[in-house]
Formats: sequence, structure tokens, C-alpha cells
Amino acid sequence: MSRKKNKARQQATAPQQELKTEPLQSSPARTQEPLSLAGFKVQAVIIALLGFVFYFNTFQNDYALDDGILIAKNTYVQQGFSGIPGIMGKDAFDSYYSSLNSSNQLSGGRYRPLSIVTFAIEQELLGSGIDYSKVAVAYGVRSPEEAGFIQLMHVRHVVNVLLFILSAVVLLYFLRTIAFPQHTFIAFLAALLFTIHPIHTEVVANVKSRDEIMSLLFICLALIYAYRYAENKKIITLALGLLWFFLALLSKEYAVTLLVLLPMMLYLTKGYNIRKSVMALLPFLAVFLLYFYLRISVIAPKSAGSEDEILNNPYLYATGAQRLASEIAILLRYLRLLFFPHPLSSDYSYAQIPYSGFGNPLVWLSILLYSGMIAAMLLLFKKRHILSFAIAFYLLNLLLISNFIFDIGAPMGERLIYHSSVGFVMVLAWLLYEGYRRTKNEQVAKAWLGSLLAIIIVLSGYKTIARNAEWKNDHNLFLTDVKTAPNSVVTNANAGACYIGLADGTPDTILKKKYLDTSLTYLNKALKLHPTFANGYLNRGVVYYKLSKMDLAKADFDSLKKVFPHYPTLPTLYNLIGNYYIDIGWNQYGKVGKYPEAMVIFRKGLEADPTNADLWYNLGGAAYSLQQYDVAYDAWKNALKYNPNHPQAQKGFAAVKAMLGK
Repeated sequence: MSRKKNKARQQATAPQQELKTEPLQSSPARTQEPLSLAGFKVQAVIIALLGFVFYFNTFQNDYALDDGILIAKNTYVQQGFSGIPGIMGKDAFDSYYSSLNSSNQLSGGRYRPLSIVTFAIEQELLGSGIDYSKVAVAYGVRSPEEAGFIQLMHVRHVVNVLLFILSAVVLLYFLRTIAFPQHTFIAFLAALLFTIHPIHTEVVANVKSRDEIMSLLFICLALIYAYRYAENKKIITLALGLLWFFLALLSKEYAVTLLVLLPMMLYLTKGYNIRKSVMALLPFLAVFLLYFYLRISVIAPKSAGSEDEILNNPYLYATGAQRLASEIAILLRYLRLLFFPHPLSSDYSYAQIPYSGFGNPLVWLSILLYSGMIAAMLLLFKKRHILSFAIAFYLLNLLLISNFIFDIGAPMGERLIYHSSVGFVMVLAWLLYEGYRRTKNEQVAKAWLGSLLAIIIVLSGYKTIARNAEWKNDHNLFLTDVKTAPNSVVTNANAGACYIGLADGTPDTILKKKYLDTSLTYLNKALKLHPTFANGYLNRGVVYYKLSKMDLAKADFDSLKKVFPHYPTLPTLYNLIGNYYIDIGWNQYGKVGKYPEAMVIFRKGLEADPTNADLWYNLGGAAYSLQQYDVAYDAWKNALKYNPNHPQAQKGFAAVKAMLGK
């Protein structure tokens, strides 16, 4: 581009005093951008520094929440490069549910392979070679430190922060060059508010949520390159735009909103008519169809069985009216968290958020506010105002997580509002700028806006850094969030599991019992809220076992068997009880010649663990000592049935068989 032509473009796009409603033009091309607060480079550095400062303390975090099942104990991830084909051809939770003999829970599908591929790449390049899926981790509390290798998880946290910073900078570029080219301060303000918003702590601090970060990053890149292609018509630009779109889809489903947002962007910013905007979408539609075919080829259709679990179907117990009212009310909760992100929780599952009805005034307030948003979006769209795009960005991404269209398996989640927050900060930044512009005294305007931003940054920084520390590990997270969400089945169950881990970690018998009693309190509440909760019975049974209350432990393991017949560790759980009775029967009775009492104990053990060869052997030994040879014969025969290579049972059985002449 000639210097003369470049100068003409700069004059044509000089900053205006007022925001216009006509189509916004692209930012002027420059041979060299000045280093000023208005320059992209300076703004990008500020955004990057803020992102680093706000999330630096996550670098030493461990795995938390779903990180264990999606990363540390994911068979495909642990295989490194060789696991990538499996990742690309499977549901995100295939490895986890397969390990539980519960593949039916995969129905409905979570086809989000791209972030998991990055975990496999990290594992190949930096991994320890330890197969975490084979590491015995007690009672659902994931602790990779026990495997002797913790560095890789810290690397993953660093990568998450770097990707978040990159996405914030790319968002800034999109806002400067496409959304607000004539008002780069609004663009900077929106990107800044996005970067510092505390609601994003779950996305950044929870490694598993990298799919959210990558999704938004590639969505922004797809929009940028679609816009560039509209300007330069170069095939390479279009190809890159289609690539970014495909990668966004492989990251998470949010990219489907581009089927509306992309033509809307071109209509508002390039002056296209409706037909031309829609025609520009066609190559992207072809990519979407390719992705859709790939998705339905990989994931299973939703099954009826997966809808019978309240933790997968949060409105299972609601009437139709209650469900609709609750979904509407939750939209208001999202809006409140965007304005005031406190308190924050990793879980909002049943029964933390009570079902609502249309008699609840908050439902009608939500209807009023969101109806106003839709009306404003349509009105601004007619005027070709960029804020209609911002509102659409907020609403369309919110629609995907609202449960209106399809069940997402949770009533709400902070990570789920990540994409919609972009639209929110765009509108908020514009409103702040308008307030600044309409203040007649410029010094007063600078003072109030600067003071407000300083307060927001300080408070957001405090909240974010503190919340990052709560995401340090399962222990911190579970014991914090059970106070924030005290009526959630999941937070209570997780806190209960956490206290089991604490009990295992202390040699102090008094403190150990205190931890186990506290665990019981949380697990009892979880099971009261959800009487068919398999994990609750599992962990409570373990607590009873550790408290030597074997009848109660067996009752809980029996309940687990009823609600989850194929739970993979059920034999091991019953074996724990069986071995306990072996120890009691022999050490308290058998060793001192109290064989009748020992036989009672061994038979009690066999009620819980009838395939325990050692129990049968000890029963046979006690019977033989009492000269009950027929009983000994049957007992040792059963011992060999369940363990044909049991040496002591072989000798005893041969002896009693000869004695009885059989």
C-alpha cells in the first residue's frame, strides 16, 4: 500500500467524538504503530501482565476436581502420541466411564478432543512414564504426588495461563480491529474487564477446562480471518479461517454460534446486506457439516438410562413448569455473578439450587431483563450497531448452556459463562465509555473512571488470587465449596471423601476418628439428598470399615451393589470386610484356642465375602481343630474352588479327605 493511500485511510477512519450506529470500518493500516497507551502493543502487554499477575499463583497448583479422571487417570492421555487416535475417536470421558463399567453414561456425548490431545502431547514430551490409570488412589481423592511425580501437572497449569493470556490478547485484537476500530479505548477496556474477571478462575485454574480457553481462542481467530477474507479475498485467508473454525468446534461446541455470529459480524461491520452475509457463511457451513458427521460417528445417541440419574439430569424431579421456571431463574444467577462474582463454587448440582416456579418474582425479573436484551439486540441490529453483536454473543452462548435446547448435565457452572462474558464486557465497556463521554468536566470524568477501574482491578485481583488458592487441590477446593454450596450432593460427597484422605494421613488416632466422624456427617447429608448415590454408599462404607463397623460397611456396600451392580471395585470392598474377619477370628480367638468363637467370626466374614478362599481355609482349620471333619472338608473344598493353588488348603483338604475316606 502506498504512503499516500495509507494516509487517506487514516483520515477516513479518524476517531469520532460519538459512537456511530452505521457500519464500523476496519482499523487503518499502519507501517509502524506508535508505542502509546492507545497502541495495540502497549495494550496487549498490559493485558498479558494482568493475566500473568492474576494467575501466577496457579503454577504450583495440583490437579483438582475432574483433572484426575480426564488427565491423570485417562488411559489415552497417558499413552502420549499413541493415544491421540483414541482421543479423536472417543467421547471425552470414555476412559473414565469404561473403567467403571458404565459406558452407558457416555450417551449424549462430549466430543471435545482437542484439549485432551494437548494433554497427550504434554504427556509424550514431558511425562514421567507412569501410568496414572494404574495408580491406586484411595476413595476418589486423586493424589498424583503418591506416584512420585508432580512436575507435569504444574506445567499444564502454566500452559493454561499462557493460553488464557493469548486468548485475551487475540480478543483485544478482534475488538480493536473489528468491533470498535474507531474507539480502541472501548476495545481495551472490554479486554481488560474480560482478563480480570474472577468468574474465569475455574476455567484457568482447573486444567481440564482448557477446552473453554481453546474454544474461545479459535472462535476469535475464526472471526478475525473471516473478516480479513471479506477484505482481501485471498484463499489462504479463507483456509485459515476455516481451520480456526474447525479447531474451535473440536475444542467445544460453542463454535456453532458462529453460524449466526459470523454473518452478523459482516452485516454490521462490512455493510453487507443479509444475502451477502449469509453467502459468506457457506464455506463455514461446509466445515460444520464435516464436524457434525465426525461427531455423530464417534458419540452414542442419548439413552434412557442416562436420564435416570439426578446428577446427570438436574431436572429429573421437576415438573415441566418447574423446569422452565428454574432454567429462566438461573439465567439471572449468571447475570448476577457477572456483575458480582461472589461467592464462587465449583459445583451447583442437585440440590444446591432449589426448583423455582412461576410464582417466584425472580423468574419474572429474569424474563423482563432478557426480553429487554433481545429487544435491544433487534433494535440495534436494525441500526447496524456493534452492540447488537455483543448482546447476541452473550445470548447465543448462554442459550447453549441454559438447558433450554438440550440437557447439559448440570443446572449451571461458572466455566459455562466464559464465552458469554465476552458479550457482557463489550456492553459494560461501552456503557462505561458512554458515562465517561457524557460527563461534561473532563477532569471529573477521568477521575471517576480511573478510580472505578482501579477499584475493580484491585478487588478482582484479590478475589481471583484467593480463589486460585482454593483451586490448589481437591482438599482446598472441596472443603471450601461445601461451605459455599452446602446443599449440593457433590460438594458434600467430595468433602466426605476428603476427610477420609485426611484420616488416612494422620497417625493420631483421636484426630483420625474426628476426621472420619466429620466425613460421616457430609456423606450422610449427601445420601439424604440423593438416596441412590453410588459414590456416597462407597465412601460411607469405607468410613464404617475404618471405624470397624463392619455390619454398617456391608450394608452400604450392599446398597452400592443395588444401585451400581457392576461397580468394578465391589469384590475388593467385600474382600476388605472378609479380611477384617480373618484378622479378628484368628488373632482374638483362633490363636488362643477359642475355635467355636472363631468359626462364628469366619462365617460372618463369609456372609460379606463368600468367595474369600482364606476365609474358607480358616473356617476349615477351626472346624478341623474341633474334630468337625465334615465341616472342614466342605470348607477346604470351597477354599480350593476359589483358589485352586492355595497351598495350605491343598494340604488340609488332602488330609481330611483321606481321613474321611473320600
